[in-house]
Amino acid sequence: MDKTTENIQQLGIDTVRILAADAVQKANSGHPGTPMGLAPLGHVLWSESMNYNPKNPEWINRDRFILSAGHACMLQYSFLYLTGYDISMDDLKKFRQLHSKTAGHPEYGLLAGIEVTTGPLGQGFANGVGFAIAQKYMAARYNKPGFDIFDYKIYAICSDGDLMEGVTAEAASLAGHLQLGNMIYLYDDNHITIEGSTNLAFDEDVAQRFEAYGWHVQVLADGNDIVELSAAIKNAQAETNRPSLIKVRTHIGYGSPNKAGTATAHGSPLGEDEVKLVKKHFGFDPDKYFEVPGKVLDYYRAAGKKGIKKEESWNELFRSYKEKYTEQANEYELLISGKLPVGWKEKLPVFTAGDKEIATRKASGKVLNAIADYLPNLIGGSADLAPSTDTDLEKYKSFTSENYAGRNFHFGIREHAMGAILNGLALSKFFIPYGATFLIFSEYMRPPIRLSAIMKIRPIFIYTHDSIALGEDGTTHQPIEQLISLRSIPNLTVIRPADANETTHAWRVALEHTDGPVAIILTRQGLPVIDQEKYTKAYELEKGAYILSESETNPQIILIATGSEVQLMIAAQQQLKEQNIGARVVSMPSWELFEKQNAAYKEKIFPQALKKRLAVEAGSPLGWHKYVTDEGDIIGINRFGESAPGEQVMQEYGFTIENVVKRAKGLLS
Repeated sequence: MDKTTENIQQLGIDTVRILAADAVQKANSGHPGTPMGLAPLGHVLWSESMNYNPKNPEWINRDRFILSAGHACMLQYSFLYLTGYDISMDDLKKFRQLHSKTAGHPEYGLLAGIEVTTGPLGQGFANGVGFAIAQKYMAARYNKPGFDIFDYKIYAICSDGDLMEGVTAEAASLAGHLQLGNMIYLYDDNHITIEGSTNLAFDEDVAQRFEAYGWHVQVLADGNDIVELSAAIKNAQAETNRPSLIKVRTHIGYGSPNKAGTATAHGSPLGEDEVKLVKKHFGFDPDKYFEVPGKVLDYYRAAGKKGIKKEESWNELFRSYKEKYTEQANEYELLISGKLPVGWKEKLPVFTAGDKEIATRKASGKVLNAIADYLPNLIGGSADLAPSTDTDLEKYKSFTSENYAGRNFHFGIREHAMGAILNGLALSKFFIPYGATFLIFSEYMRPPIRLSAIMKIRPIFIYTHDSIALGEDGTTHQPIEQLISLRSIPNLTVIRPADANETTHAWRVALEHTDGPVAIILTRQGLPVIDQEKYTKAYELEKGAYILSESETNPQIILIATGSEVQLMIAAQQQLKEQNIGARVVSMPSWELFEKQNAAYKEKIFPQALKKRLAVEAGSPLGWHKYVTDEGDIIGINRFGESAPGEQVMQEYGFTIENVVKRAKGLLS
């Protein structure tokens, strides 16, 4: 390397350090130390290692970069600005301010170049496994000899905090097992967390831990040595059979005379006086702010422009590919556009009242297998529960290190990682991924569920064994508060279908839903198929709530239920009719879908003049008061479950036809 190049590189690295210090100081909030320590690593990634095009951040074969250590976001914002993404100096100056592109942690959708919303530590690490799986599947499905259409890699920077969080253990274990050699993770080993030195709580041998997971591990002693950093990344790029971890010893707050290497450089501004000392240390004018030397900007903009030619070469390759493999290219172009192939809806199964009782989890499995051939982007699996959640695609093989074209995923007993991996798959744009476990274990998935809702992406979460009716497994496995807990998450659509046909349409709605995740809540126990000739057709599920059965006379009361409890309402309606009481039965599988309807439709279902209403759901009654009014009542559950056969538990807790009739009459009296 000639001296001029060496000098401009060092000047660029120091510029990034000062941008981080200035932005955090101006905001009076943030984390300056980590981006200051990581600046050399960022330089190597954006100037030479990664393939990207700032003029088309959505180029499909770009390398993906994930900042799992999201608190270091000024590192990413600075390099996005310097390399020519759609981010201005004013955006850097508005760091952490209202409506700014430069949020306090990277947020997908706010700023081009941000692949995923990170912040909760460990999530980005696990998201990257989903990104890596996506590339492997697409390469296996579409690449042909001489046409490596999809050969991108996944780069991530993770911190001590990421590696302490349990989700990374789950994700790293699975990545090693799957031999995801397209992952290159850089571990910022700076020895500092908020409370002080990492040895207060963390002294394991990370390198040996990841070697045990089956990763390729390199250890670098000096995070400022860009020659060694570059060589290590090249080694990782050459390793295609194992994911790579590069452990890099860095120094938090590097360049700060009084705060480098201390916890005070982690989560607080350095202070005006200290920032000036940092600038003096690096040879910058201490009285200038957000200073970017012209030659530094020119250097990084030139690095960013290299991606234009790389994409042009890829586009030419794809044109040749399309001429030779037209069918595959057309399929890919359709699915990456977000559209679905024609014909899949015609394959949705219809169940008849003459069919025997069927659990909605089993009906869900039948739906999946009926449409799988028509939706090659529909892939997923379960947390070691496929026989119980009915999520296997029967005609398709498993996704393994020997077969990356498989469509059945075995996440192992790793619900937390499963949720984050689904998010990574969904962010790859091509996929509609699904993952399944019991409803009670949605608790292990709460961070990725919430993040998918924040990002408005479209994984489908399948939760079976949805109530105390699951029976003998007892208190620990019987969900009570989970339904209302999930419903409380903005942008998450929760659907609890009443029978097999509602399950069919829950899947239809979920597959067509494009602006957020969907959770489908399913029974373990068999349920009768509601007669589609006698009652309103299940297609109406798309409205969230609908009149399943109207009273033959003016209704005196509205009976509302979801899921397995709808059958109680149908039977109770008949008994009330025999006592000259008119009751309307409303199936309400999704509050969220109902709330999207217009006022006229809501008034049709729940007339303001008809306030005698009884809601029945085998879960917490919280939230139902909005729909039953102050003249209504709720049959719900305010205590934990019991270990006994499901029918006995349901009877013990008042989910019987007799109790529904009694409570309805009590309201009217």
